[in-house]
Amino acid sequence: MAMIGNLRHRPTRRLTHLFVGLLLYGFSMALMIRSGLGLNPWDVFHQGLSRLTGLSMGTVVIAVGALVLLAWIPLRQRPGLGTVANVVVIGLAVDATLALLPPGGPLALRIVLLVVGIVGNGAATALYLGARLGPGPRDGLMTGLVARRPGRSLRLVRTVIEVGVLAVGALLGGTVGIGTIAYALTIGPLAQLFLPLFDVAEPNPPARIEPAPAT
Repeated sequence: MAMIGNLRHRPTRRLTHLFVGLLLYGFSMALMIRSGLGLNPWDVFHQGLSRLTGLSMGTVVIAVGALVLLAWIPLRQRPGLGTVANVVVIGLAVDATLALLPPGGPLALRIVLLVVGIVGNGAATALYLGARLGPGPRDGLMTGLVARRPGRSLRLVRTVIEVGVLAVGALLGGTVGIGTIAYALTIGPLAQLFLPLFDVAEPNPPARIEPAPAT
């Protein structure tokens, strides 16, 4: 699988956006966990596995990301630097933040954690997507499945996958709540809001000048 992502164009800015975005993603994920008010579907699944196995949340995030990335092979998806970094950095960031941030607290504080976590997650998504160095493993799984079955819409495939992991995660004890609904309703608009601020689009190739015909 070839690596994708052209680092010749603004490499410092793109790498900065990538790693700041991934660190912020892990940080915002930890805020939502500590709020205790609900997580996004994949994190409900991660938390359920964490509680089942006794492994840390970050370890589970890394392990699941690696397994999902292996599923790219039969789908013929190509990972980028951002894809590989996504697997590792988010898991490390969420564990580091959870170690520093105690659980519990009054409801008002937990609501603040949830809101800041969701907004931060939207900004983080725009940062690492805007770096254009490869999608996350879970996003690539969805696009890969759609590419193999062109008749199916991305929205349908994403819904089926996320409902599935949400259901399994809930059965394993992951936290489903108002935060789960709030995330589902707002993460798309938030990412769309932030993406123009962080998108590092590659310049258009110069127009080819055709030689004048000989006279």
